[in-house]
Amino acid sequence: MHLFYTPDIERSNELPADEAAHALRVLRLKAGDELTLTDGTGCFYRAEIAVADNKHCLVNVLETLPQPALWHGHLHLALAPTKNMDRMEWLAEKATEIGFDELTFLNCHYSERRVIKLERIEKIVVSAVKQSLKARMPRLNELTDFEKFIRQPFGGQKFIAHCYPGEKPLLKDSLHADEDALVLIGPEGDFSEEEVALAIENGFQPISLGASRLRTETAALVAVHLMNLAHQ
Repeated sequence: MHLFYTPDIERSNELPADEAAHALRVLRLKAGDELTLTDGTGCFYRAEIAVADNKHCLVNVLETLPQPALWHGHLHLALAPTKNMDRMEWLAEKATEIGFDELTFLNCHYSERRVIKLERIEKIVVSAVKQSLKARMPRLNELTDFEKFIRQPFGGQKFIAHCYPGEKPLLKDSLHADEDALVLIGPEGDFSEEEVALAIENGFQPISLGASRLRTETAALVAVHLMNLAHQ
């Protein structure tokens, strides 16, 4: 099944330009062919192409198909982006395939990247949503200062993964399936000790992702996978 991302389908019956190009030029679909759309908010749409030309693809929606959630609760990952953006793009793709709800980039004391352009990451996430046949598009948030972020309200469990010594439970043993979950992952130089202390003051629980020392993007993907499994 080929899935097309059409966030405005309830207001417009025209596919976005890039989706139209893929349908008409790559897949060579034509008027009368059926295709499946998603608005990224939880619905699939069975549709038929009404008009197909070089620049436009208009469809008629035949059936609206609300999709059940694939996991319980709201799964939020917040991390400091790596200097190499290829790693963040890889993470965004794989985390979307696994399944989560929200991604926030953090500006931390030891951050090596302090500017994020979300357009490229959003395109990768859209592609991963379609490839993994999901009806929900994760929310992507702009780079946010660490202190500002941790002071924002969050109703579920809040965790911070760090590498400083001390007894820390494993994330897999700490997650509750009936509660939303937020996990913080630090930069390649880890969170500062002051940031860890401030997070704890604001209700975050320190956790471990296991005995191995992981790269930022690997730790983030492990966190997403554990959250997803715990909330199945």
